[in-house]
Amino acid sequence: MFRILVRRFIEVVIFVLVITFISFLFVRLAPGDPVLSILQVDDVSVTNEQVNELREELGFNDPLLVQYCDWFADFIQLDFGHSYLTNQPVMEMVMSGLPATLELAVGALLVMLGIAIPLGSLAALYRGSWIDQVSRAVSLLGAAIPSFWLGLLLIDLFAVRWGALPTMGRDGFRSLILPSVTLGLAITSVYVRLLRSSLIDSLSHDFIRAARSRGISEIRIFFAHAFRYSLPPVITVFGVSLGSLIGGVVVIEVIFAYPGIGKMVVDSIRSRDYPVIQGYLLVMAIIVFMVNSAVDLSYRYLNPELRLKERNHGKWS
Repeated sequence: MFRILVRRFIEVVIFVLVITFISFLFVRLAPGDPVLSILQVDDVSVTNEQVNELREELGFNDPLLVQYCDWFADFIQLDFGHSYLTNQPVMEMVMSGLPATLELAVGALLVMLGIAIPLGSLAALYRGSWIDQVSRAVSLLGAAIPSFWLGLLLIDLFAVRWGALPTMGRDGFRSLILPSVTLGLAITSVYVRLLRSSLIDSLSHDFIRAARSRGISEIRIFFAHAFRYSLPPVITVFGVSLGSLIGGVVVIEVIFAYPGIGKMVVDSIRSRDYPVIQGYLLVMAIIVFMVNSAVDLSYRYLNPELRLKERNHGKWS
């Protein structure tokens, strides 16, 4: 375990260096001039001297590598800078919007688990039956319908026509339902079919037949052995597709005017607010890295073969 932690720490250091440099480079090379946005040249008349003075003050005249080193020196002191437009600390802005984004992501995951686990399990247990056909239809519809279009349909049906739920904003549990259902349905399709395939494979293994021969109940065989054995591929895909989930959160927050960091970063991109964009990318990258690390560690619990291989490797090395 100590070697794993040391290896993880080295990976974190390398990951932070790479992700901060790449994100800094992409943000700086993106089209647009933040100085013109700050001075609001479309609404206010400004001189070239004012533009050059502000560009010099913000350090944009320095070489790109010097700008990155200055930013990184502040970053290792946990100073993400201030927004060009609001002059608020970036970390304060990210932390204020992060709870709303996390509750939306958790709500979508609960919707996904509430549909994918029972539907995928029943489809595996009753292959070729009507429930299997229903799971296939749900997967096809979920993969074919864009999340933004589904969100607009749900708004029209539940908010405009029936008036049962709010259309936008963050005002309690009711305002979370439509965004969570929209995002949850969009990501459910993959996991229904993946869980079905993984369960069918695990139910065909010899250890399942051995458990039946010992008289263990079918319910215990399913939940304690087959379902647990089928989880690693599903969790692997979840870790890989976490970036897509974060991208989907951004779209859903914009559609439902949900005040999370996704909507905040879209507004920042429009105004070329570099420190906020940089802070968002870095926080999201760290969250993705932490979840993927947790996924890797979960394999040792879910797959006894992996623990046995590591133990034998340590014994013979």
